[in-house]
Amino acid sequence: MSALRSGIYLTPDQWEQMEKDVEAKVPEEACGFVVGIGNVARLIIPVTNSLHDPYRFRMDPQEQLNAFLLTEEKGWEILAVYHSHPHGISTPSATDYKELTFPGLIYLIWYQDANQWRCRGFIMEAQAGTGEVPVMILTKK
Repeated sequence: MSALRSGIYLTPDQWEQMEKDVEAKVPEEACGFVVGIGNVARLIIPVTNSLHDPYRFRMDPQEQLNAFLLTEEKGWEILAVYHSHPHGISTPSATDYKELTFPGLIYLIWYQDANQWRCRGFIMEAQAGTGEVPVMILTKK
């Protein structure tokens, strides 16, 4: 878990895949997983928000299980959970902490700033105030 504290490495394509997912799911919160090795993302796995709610998310249980099985099959690990705040804040909400499912992982929170999607990363524990984790994006040469 210590590698995650230094951030997560994403390719521009992975970043774009998450951004397209959160945009497509408005007005609902989008959600999904970032899986990989160490702190390097290998795959983005969008998951249906079974609540279909603009202020909360709950991952579809079957899709979540499929993501876990695929991750295990590849020998990877869950690096981050992403979700969007389409009408909300750029930090974890009180609801995010109350309904925290994966403590110790990076939570990537997508939010709109002047009609542009942005993302911030946080290591989330069982209570608020856990600190921001930089989200680093690899660029292709």
